[in-house]
Amino acid sequence: MINSLKNIEIDIHFLDHYTDPAFAISQNGTLFEWNEAAERAFGYTREDVVTNTSTEFVELLHDTLAPIMSKEAMFKLKDIKSIPQLKLINATGQPVTCSLLLTPAKKNNEPAVIGFLHVYQEKSDIGYKVQHLESITNGLEKSFMLTYLDYDGFIIGCNNQFLKTSHWTPKRVIGKTFWQLFPDHEEIEETVEQIWQQLQAGNSWQGEVEKVTKDGQLYYTYLIAIPTIAKDSNDPIFVLIERDITDHRQLQTQLERIAYIDQETGLMNTHRLENIIAEKIEIGRHFSFVYLSIDKFYTLKDLYAVEAEESLIVEFTKRLKMYFQDSTMARINESDFVVLTPLSDWFIQGFLTYLQQNPIYNNHAAVPISISGGMTRFPEDQTTFSQMMKASVATIATVREAGGNNIVSLSKASHKALNRRSIVEKRLLLALDQRNLDVYYQPLVDAVSNKVIAMEALVRWHDEEIGTVSPDELIPIAEETGLISEIGNFMLEKACLQAVEWQKQGYDLKVSINSSVREFRDKNAAKTMLEIIERTGCPTTSIHLEITEKFALEAESESSIMSQMRTLEQAGISFILDDFGTGYASFRYMQLLPIKTLKIDQTFIASMLKSEKSAQIVNGMVQLGKSMNFAVIAEGVENEEQVEMLQQFGCDILQGYYISKPALPNELKSLLKA
Repeated sequence: MINSLKNIEIDIHFLDHYTDPAFAISQNGTLFEWNEAAERAFGYTREDVVTNTSTEFVELLHDTLAPIMSKEAMFKLKDIKSIPQLKLINATGQPVTCSLLLTPAKKNNEPAVIGFLHVYQEKSDIGYKVQHLESITNGLEKSFMLTYLDYDGFIIGCNNQFLKTSHWTPKRVIGKTFWQLFPDHEEIEETVEQIWQQLQAGNSWQGEVEKVTKDGQLYYTYLIAIPTIAKDSNDPIFVLIERDITDHRQLQTQLERIAYIDQETGLMNTHRLENIIAEKIEIGRHFSFVYLSIDKFYTLKDLYAVEAEESLIVEFTKRLKMYFQDSTMARINESDFVVLTPLSDWFIQGFLTYLQQNPIYNNHAAVPISISGGMTRFPEDQTTFSQMMKASVATIATVREAGGNNIVSLSKASHKALNRRSIVEKRLLLALDQRNLDVYYQPLVDAVSNKVIAMEALVRWHDEEIGTVSPDELIPIAEETGLISEIGNFMLEKACLQAVEWQKQGYDLKVSINSSVREFRDKNAAKTMLEIIERTGCPTTSIHLEITEKFALEAESESSIMSQMRTLEQAGISFILDDFGTGYASFRYMQLLPIKTLKIDQTFIASMLKSEKSAQIVNGMVQLGKSMNFAVIAEGVENEEQVEMLQQFGCDILQGYYISKPALPNELKSLLKA
């Protein structure tokens, strides 16, 4: 029997049933099992040896075994090693004469050794081995289910533990086959066949298996199947050593249910849905991803009687299951659901009519449920779970803008745009990781001297896979994904380094960087910016931050944003109000925020030569800025006539293609020298 147990992990409960001292040592030389008999024989408690409080026994054992085998050889054993006589010392220093059987084992799939000791006076080695075999058998009988098979797979014996769990009687089970112990379904049949093939090849097998009792009840065991030799006949037989783990599996199933199933409706949740979709995508199964959202849900919930037998959601789910029979359904959140179905669009849209024909009642009155839904087809429209969810959000927004109570699919052009957006997001992450963005600079000149006094840093991105991505496409995506902060920090660092370089070349140039309100929602934004500026060695007075009117309006109402702006202002950084006149113009935030410069939006500059009213507006903006001691910048200047008019109005600074397009620093050298 010991020979059958080599290279398996031994349960401490089994070693405790073994009547003589037994221990187990891991490859690093640590005792990790020490049974009660060993405690009695040597005086070391299990707590002492397992927690490494005492290493005396291990050291003594290695010293005693040194003439016979090294530490390394001990853990390379392929078979049982018998050592007939050893003299060890117990905890009190008294000699203990014993014999030892070492058998190879495993701990966490690493080599280990189990030692079976027998303390004796004058006993033969053979008698010792027999006694040990009997002890191990007794331990197995008490702790495990045992089943014995002949070479053809017929049951020739079993113990009481097996009979108790399997509900068989000895008379009924003897002569049954190995295969009759397992349920009859395809998945377990493959496992059973694998076990049998391993046994026939002379190998052991271990793992969790599903079994069936005599009366058809399912239970689970951890099975160790071992080929061995019959004691009396020396015929090959097989031993099944099992531990009942049904309670453990039921708990695991219950936890999985909690993790994957919505408790109120019994539908799967988002996590499980994502796994199901991944499986369908992997095998190329076509389906429609139908996202259904209940409109004005919380209003409906208030209308629905609290004392109703079933909740509004449960009643809605019943209708969902009835209409979309044999389809996969999930609950995404309190009022949103997803159906995976191969059914056609017209049938899916018919769910709205079905709800009208089968209403949910509240005090005999139908609850007016309205549904906004989106259909996304795989693989025609989108190809990942994430893309389907994003397409659904876009579709629901479109449906609700049109009044709701409709289930539609986005146009091919809209799906194409969403696909493009998804690709841009992925490539942007890679570009930021590899710092693969470019920074261009557009000069700003003094309107009187025509001298370049500042540069605006502008992000530019050309990706080798998707080509050039315009700022108008890049910035909104970066805002939505939260990557705008990373872009902002990247731009600030590059701009600071370039400002320092220009200073070394003798050019005293201010550099402005566009900032997003999303960056400032991070309470550490100002701290991060100042750290970047300090690290690059750039004077804070050389940096200007450009903010929009939308940014300013939000900053006015959020004290944390305003506080960070004040911190940066005190450090020497100036703020420019960009795109002035296009947003939510407010004299209040111009008064409260640390703004020193106004930048008139290019749309006004472009039309001032064509419209007298536009020219008057631009003049009014310039005069407003001057009356508040602001410097005024005009952007989008494209011709000399505009320059002359702006000079007449008293505009301070000019920016636009007439002066220079955005360019790389080395392309601006001639302009700086001029």
